This record gives sequence, structure tokens and C-alpha cells, in this order.
Amino acid sequence: MRPEDQRPRVGPRAVVVGAPCAGKSTLARSLAAKLGAPHVELDALYWEPGWQPAERTSFRSRVEAATRGSRWVLDGNYRETRDIVWARATDVVWLDVSLPTVLWRVARRSWRRWRSRELLWGTNRESFWKQLRPTDESLLWWALRTHRRRRREYARAASGAAFPHLRWTRLRSGKDIARWLESVEPDEASVT
Repeated sequence: MRPEDQRPRVGPRAVVVGAPCAGKSTLARSLAAKLGAPHVELDALYWEPGWQPAERTSFRSRVEAATRGSRWVLDGNYRETRDIVWARATDVVWLDVSLPTVLWRVARRSWRRWRSRELLWGTNRESFWKQLRPTDESLLWWALRTHRRRRREYARAASGAAFPHLRWTRLRSGKDIARWLESVEPDEASVT
């Protein structure tokens, strides 16, 4: 077998999932550029001004429109659109990084966004101090509460019962992610 035949492949419609701050958007942007595909960020379709969530029907319509094409790389974990996204996807790339890594990245990113007053999805700005409080609005607490559950959920999903057509890639560290991205090639055979 030739070395290039051993390289990982990804189809034209990939979903990048994982914990908050696992690197989903960063990987999805880079993978989209490598594949020559649009990048779709679910958070951008979900969040309205003032951190208001989009109405469910509107959100689902936006996702449906964004994933109509033959090529895209999408990042996000929203269950309410999984039936649309996963049914159309060819691949799921699961960033299964450790909880300490996730918590450190949440704190670091929240601090950076708060200090720079970075605009998120139009008109929203992140509050660093809100992330430290144990409330439903805290990404830090959300990560703590959901990390183990989400890991079990994705492990079950990767078994293929609900979406058997999906090819799963599980990456567990920043080094794994970087190596995979460097070596991955488009799988043109799965273009439909």
C-alpha cells in the first residue's frame, strides 16, 4: 500500500463536534479552507442580538439552508438540528479533549474576548465574570456539567445505529488535531 493511501480522508460535508473550546470552530475553518468548502458555524445561526436564542423554527430553517449545498464544514453541537445536519453529512470529526483542557480554554478565551470586547455573531459581547458564576449562562459550568454526558453520547452515536452512513474521526488532543489536519485529504469518492 502506498503511503498516500493510508492518509485519513474526509468527505465533502463534515461536522465538527466536541466540548466548548475543544477547537471546533478553529478546526472547521481550517478544514473548510483545505477542502474548498464553506464554513458553517451553528452559533452564528443560533444567537440573536442580546444573547437571545433564535426561535426553533427559524434556527432549523437557517441550518437547513446552510447545509443544502454539496460541500460544507459545520461546527457545533445543537441537538435540535442534528437530524438535518447528520443526515446530510458524510463525516463527523469529534474533538474529545480532556476536561482540564476544556476548562482552561474556556477561561482563557472568555478572558481574551472580554478584554478585547470582541463582537460575537453580530452584536454580542462575552462577559468574563459571568463565566465564573455557577449559572446556566456560564460556559465554564456548562462544560463541567456536560463533558462526561456528551462523551458518552458521542461514543454511542459513533457506533452508527442512528446514522450508519457517517464516518467518525475521534481526536483527543491538540497534537492529534494538528497531525490529522495536516495529513487529511478530501475523499472525492463520497461526493453525492
